[in-house]
Amino acid sequence: MLKSIHHHLVFLRRINVLSNEISSVMDESIKKVVDVGCGDGTISSLIASKKKGREFSGIDIMARPTCAIPFKEYDGHHIPYEDNSVDACMFVDVLHHLHHVKELLAEAKRVSNKYIIIKDHLWKNKLDYKILEFMDNIGNKPHGVVLEYNYLPENKWREIFDELGLEVVSMKKSIPLYAFPFSMVFGRELHFVALLKKK
Repeated sequence: MLKSIHHHLVFLRRINVLSNEISSVMDESIKKVVDVGCGDGTISSLIASKKKGREFSGIDIMARPTCAIPFKEYDGHHIPYEDNSVDACMFVDVLHHLHHVKELLAEAKRVSNKYIIIKDHLWKNKLDYKILEFMDNIGNKPHGVVLEYNYLPENKWREIFDELGLEVVSMKKSIPLYAFPFSMVFGRELHFVALLKKK
């Protein structure tokens, strides 16, 4: 029952909102994108339908035979692409499942010739953190996703970006993932979409 409610009230809205938000930060120079931790590839597929001429491929640690984009498995550490071989690397709700965020972003910087796109979470207090844990459990635990709960505050994200030589081109923190009144609890500024550029 809870799974069905989540699918209709959260999942379907989420993929549409995120595909719109990510599409909005992609300029015309972004033609070739690797979706790191792509899952079933639905979000990339939706972006491709909105941004014609974009070529998406995906990598994930879990095989998805029905992936909507060209896909291959990887080890979760080394992105299996040559240096500067894509225009952008994209992470959609992936990095908070890892404890080697900086290392994987360094890999993305190596692979991308210009941009990194991130959708992930922010928190400011214990309540924010507990809400993010709850959302992760509802949305991911039933699918066997390893939950590390590695949510970072904004200053830590920006510290990592700066250490890696990544310029924040844009960082939107008002993402309309949830309809009212759910947005009052699960929305706010717990989510962001950032476009980063190699310095």
